Amino acid sequence: MKQYLVPILLLIIVGAGAYFVVQSVQEGASQAQQALAPIAQANSAMQTQVSELLNPTPTIVADPVTIINEIRALARLETIQYNETQVVHYEDRQGTLGFLFGTKFLVVVHGIVIAGIDMEKIRPEDMKLEGSVLYVQLPPAEVFITALNNSETEVYTIQDGLWAEIDPNMVIKTLGVGEEAILNAALEDGILDTAQKNAESYLKRFYDALGYENVIFLTP
Repeated sequence: MKQYLVPILLLIIVGAGAYFVVQSVQEGASQAQQALAPIAQANSAMQTQVSELLNPTPTIVADPVTIINEIRALARLETIQYNETQVVHYEDRQGTLGFLFGTKFLVVVHGIVIAGIDMEKIRPEDMKLEGSVLYVQLPPAEVFITALNNSETEVYTIQDGLWAEIDPNMVIKTLGVGEEAILNAALEDGILDTAQKNAESYLKRFYDALGYENVIFLTP
Protein backbone atom coordinates (compact mmCIF):
# COMPACT_ATOMS: atom_id res chain seq x y z
CA MET A 1 0.00 0.00 0.00
CA LYS A 2 2.86 2.35 0.87
CA GLN A 3 4.41 1.81 -2.52
CA TYR A 4 1.33 3.45 -4.18
CA LEU A 5 1.08 6.33 -1.73
CA VAL A 6 4.04 8.28 -3.07
CA PRO A 7 2.91 8.29 -6.74
CA ILE A 8 -0.57 9.34 -5.67
CA LEU A 9 0.81 12.24 -3.65
CA LEU A 10 2.97 13.25 -6.60
CA LEU A 11 -0.07 13.24 -8.92
CA ILE A 12 -2.03 15.38 -6.46
CA ILE A 13 0.83 17.87 -6.16
CA VAL A 14 1.27 18.05 -9.96
CA GLY A 15 -2.49 18.49 -10.47
CA ALA A 16 -2.68 21.26 -7.89
CA GLY A 17 0.29 22.98 -9.46
CA ALA A 18 -1.26 22.78 -12.93
CA TYR A 19 -4.55 24.18 -11.55
CA PHE A 20 -2.79 27.18 -9.96
CA VAL A 21 -0.83 27.78 -13.18
CA VAL A 22 -4.04 27.77 -15.27
CA GLN A 23 -5.74 30.10 -12.82
CA SER A 24 -2.79 32.46 -12.89
CA VAL A 25 -2.80 32.51 -16.70
CA GLN A 26 -6.57 33.18 -16.81
CA GLU A 27 -6.28 35.97 -14.26
CA GLY A 28 -3.40 37.50 -16.18
CA ALA A 29 -5.36 37.35 -19.45
CA SER A 30 -8.40 38.93 -17.78
CA GLN A 31 -6.29 41.74 -16.37
CA ALA A 32 -4.68 42.27 -19.77
CA GLN A 33 -8.12 42.49 -21.41
CA GLN A 34 -9.26 45.01 -18.84
CA ALA A 35 -6.11 47.03 -19.38
CA LEU A 36 -6.56 46.97 -23.17
CA ALA A 37 -10.32 47.74 -23.06
CA PRO A 38 -9.89 51.55 -23.11
CA ILE A 39 -7.49 51.22 -26.03
CA ALA A 40 -9.98 49.02 -27.93
CA GLN A 41 -12.79 51.50 -27.25
CA ALA A 42 -10.64 54.39 -28.43
CA ASN A 43 -9.71 52.43 -31.56
CA SER A 44 -13.39 51.67 -32.26
CA ALA A 45 -14.30 55.35 -31.80
CA MET A 46 -11.47 56.35 -34.15
CA GLN A 47 -12.69 53.88 -36.80
CA THR A 48 -16.21 55.29 -36.50
CA GLN A 49 -14.95 58.86 -36.96
CA VAL A 50 -12.81 57.88 -39.98
CA SER A 51 -15.79 56.05 -41.51
CA GLU A 52 -17.97 59.12 -41.05
CA LEU A 53 -15.31 61.30 -42.68
CA LEU A 54 -14.93 58.99 -45.67
CA ASN A 55 -18.64 58.18 -45.99
CA PRO A 56 -20.56 61.12 -44.55
CA THR A 57 -24.30 60.79 -44.04
CA PRO A 58 -26.14 62.88 -46.65
CA THR A 59 -28.15 65.76 -45.27
CA ILE A 60 -31.33 66.95 -46.99
CA VAL A 61 -32.92 70.13 -45.70
CA ALA A 62 -35.89 71.91 -47.28
CA ASP A 63 -35.71 75.68 -47.55
CA PRO A 64 -37.98 77.20 -44.87
CA VAL A 65 -39.48 79.59 -47.45
CA THR A 66 -42.25 78.13 -49.64
CA ILE A 67 -43.51 80.14 -52.59
CA ILE A 68 -47.21 79.70 -53.46
CA ASN A 69 -47.57 80.53 -57.14
CA GLU A 70 -51.33 80.14 -57.62
CA ILE A 71 -54.53 79.23 -55.79
CA ARG A 72 -57.71 78.50 -57.69
CA ALA A 73 -61.05 76.84 -56.97
CA LEU A 74 -61.78 73.46 -58.56
CA ALA A 75 -65.02 71.64 -59.31
CA ARG A 76 -63.68 68.32 -60.48
CA LEU A 77 -65.57 65.07 -60.21
CA GLU A 78 -62.99 62.29 -59.93
CA THR A 79 -64.58 59.03 -60.99
CA ILE A 80 -61.73 56.53 -61.44
CA GLN A 81 -58.19 55.87 -60.22
CA TYR A 82 -55.55 53.53 -61.66
CA ASN A 83 -52.68 52.22 -59.52
CA GLU A 84 -49.83 51.00 -61.71
CA THR A 85 -46.26 49.72 -61.63
CA GLN A 86 -43.79 50.34 -64.44
CA VAL A 87 -40.19 49.18 -64.97
CA VAL A 88 -37.89 51.63 -66.80
CA HIS A 89 -34.44 50.68 -68.09
CA TYR A 90 -31.59 53.16 -68.45
CA GLU A 91 -28.34 52.50 -70.35
CA ASP A 92 -25.44 54.84 -71.06
CA ARG A 93 -22.02 54.36 -72.73
CA GLN A 94 -22.50 50.69 -73.47
CA GLY A 95 -20.01 48.97 -75.73
CA THR A 96 -16.47 47.65 -75.63
CA LEU A 97 -15.50 49.91 -72.74
CA GLY A 98 -18.80 49.63 -70.97
CA PHE A 99 -17.20 47.99 -67.94
CA LEU A 100 -15.14 51.16 -67.47
CA PHE A 101 -17.46 54.00 -68.40
CA GLY A 102 -20.86 52.37 -68.86
CA THR A 103 -23.88 52.70 -66.62
CA LYS A 104 -26.96 50.55 -66.60
CA PHE A 105 -29.78 50.55 -64.07
CA LEU A 106 -33.50 49.99 -63.88
CA VAL A 107 -36.13 51.88 -61.96
CA VAL A 108 -39.37 50.37 -60.67
CA VAL A 109 -41.87 53.20 -60.38
CA HIS A 110 -45.31 53.09 -58.79
CA GLY A 111 -47.89 55.69 -59.65
CA ILE A 112 -51.53 56.64 -59.97
CA VAL A 113 -53.70 58.06 -62.73
CA ILE A 114 -56.94 59.81 -61.77
CA ALA A 115 -59.58 60.83 -64.29
CA GLY A 116 -63.05 62.35 -64.27
CA ILE A 117 -64.99 65.34 -65.56
CA ASP A 118 -64.60 69.02 -64.81
CA MET A 119 -68.00 70.20 -63.55
CA GLU A 120 -66.85 73.80 -63.92
CA LYS A 121 -67.09 73.36 -67.69
CA ILE A 122 -70.84 72.67 -67.60
CA ARG A 123 -72.70 75.71 -68.94
CA PRO A 124 -76.41 76.55 -68.43
CA GLU A 125 -77.13 75.75 -72.09
CA ASP A 126 -75.71 72.24 -71.57
CA MET A 127 -78.81 71.31 -69.56
CA LYS A 128 -82.27 71.38 -71.15
CA LEU A 129 -85.58 70.20 -69.73
CA GLU A 130 -88.15 69.00 -72.24
CA GLY A 131 -91.31 67.79 -70.56
CA SER A 132 -90.19 65.34 -67.90
CA VAL A 133 -86.88 64.57 -69.56
CA LEU A 134 -83.68 66.35 -68.58
CA TYR A 135 -80.99 66.40 -71.27
CA VAL A 136 -77.45 66.96 -70.00
CA GLN A 137 -74.38 67.59 -72.09
CA LEU A 138 -71.39 66.61 -69.96
CA PRO A 139 -67.86 67.73 -70.78
CA PRO A 140 -65.53 64.96 -71.99
CA ALA A 141 -63.62 63.04 -69.36
CA GLU A 142 -60.03 64.02 -68.82
CA VAL A 143 -57.01 62.96 -66.78
CA PHE A 144 -56.60 65.14 -63.71
CA ILE A 145 -53.58 63.62 -62.00
CA THR A 146 -50.64 61.47 -63.04
CA ALA A 147 -48.22 61.11 -60.15
CA LEU A 148 -45.48 58.78 -58.94
CA ASN A 149 -45.27 57.41 -55.43
CA ASN A 150 -41.67 58.33 -54.60
CA SER A 151 -41.67 56.41 -51.32
CA GLU A 152 -42.17 53.14 -53.23
CA THR A 153 -39.82 53.89 -56.15
CA GLU A 154 -36.91 51.43 -56.33
CA VAL A 155 -33.62 51.83 -58.22
CA TYR A 156 -31.46 48.80 -59.07
CA THR A 157 -27.91 49.18 -60.43
CA ILE A 158 -27.11 46.54 -63.04
CA GLN A 159 -23.78 47.93 -64.23
CA ASP A 160 -21.63 50.66 -62.74
CA GLY A 161 -18.34 51.20 -64.59
CA LEU A 162 -15.11 51.90 -62.75
CA TRP A 163 -15.07 55.50 -64.00
CA ALA A 164 -18.77 55.92 -64.74
CA GLU A 165 -20.44 59.20 -63.92
CA ILE A 166 -24.23 59.25 -63.53
CA ASP A 167 -25.90 62.48 -64.56
CA PRO A 168 -28.51 63.34 -61.87
CA ASN A 169 -30.72 64.79 -64.61
CA MET A 170 -30.91 61.35 -66.24
CA VAL A 171 -32.48 59.94 -63.07
CA ILE A 172 -35.14 62.65 -63.27
CA LYS A 173 -35.68 61.95 -66.97
CA THR A 174 -35.97 58.22 -66.25
CA LEU A 175 -38.70 58.91 -63.70
CA GLY A 176 -40.41 61.12 -66.28
CA VAL A 177 -40.37 58.26 -68.78
CA GLY A 178 -41.95 56.00 -66.16
CA GLU A 179 -44.67 58.55 -65.42
CA GLU A 180 -45.45 58.93 -69.13
CA ALA A 181 -45.58 55.15 -69.56
CA ILE A 182 -48.05 54.85 -66.67
CA LEU A 183 -50.27 57.51 -68.25
CA ASN A 184 -50.17 55.88 -71.69
CA ALA A 185 -51.02 52.47 -70.23
CA ALA A 186 -54.09 53.92 -68.51
CA LEU A 187 -55.21 55.68 -71.69
CA GLU A 188 -54.80 52.52 -73.75
CA ASP A 189 -56.83 50.61 -71.19
CA GLY A 190 -59.74 53.03 -71.66
CA ILE A 191 -59.58 55.05 -68.48
CA LEU A 192 -61.38 58.02 -70.10
CA ASP A 193 -64.33 55.92 -71.32
CA THR A 194 -64.71 54.38 -67.89
CA ALA A 195 -64.43 57.78 -66.22
CA GLN A 196 -67.22 59.12 -68.47
CA LYS A 197 -69.53 56.20 -67.68
CA ASN A 198 -68.85 56.46 -63.95
CA ALA A 199 -69.61 60.19 -64.05
CA GLU A 200 -72.94 59.59 -65.80
CA SER A 201 -73.83 56.87 -63.29
CA TYR A 202 -73.03 59.12 -60.34
CA LEU A 203 -74.85 62.18 -61.74
CA LYS A 204 -77.87 60.05 -62.65
CA ARG A 205 -78.33 59.22 -58.96
CA PHE A 206 -77.72 62.89 -58.10
CA TYR A 207 -80.41 64.15 -60.48
CA ASP A 208 -82.80 61.42 -59.32
CA ALA A 209 -82.41 62.74 -55.77
CA LEU A 210 -83.37 66.20 -57.07
CA GLY A 211 -86.57 64.81 -58.60
CA TYR A 212 -85.45 64.38 -62.24
CA GLU A 213 -86.20 60.74 -62.85
CA ASN A 214 -85.71 60.82 -66.63
CA VAL A 215 -82.17 61.98 -67.43
CA ILE A 216 -80.44 61.53 -70.77
CA PHE A 217 -76.74 62.28 -71.13
CA LEU A 218 -75.76 63.46 -74.56
CA THR A 219 -72.51 62.30 -76.16
CA PRO A 220 -69.84 64.97 -75.72
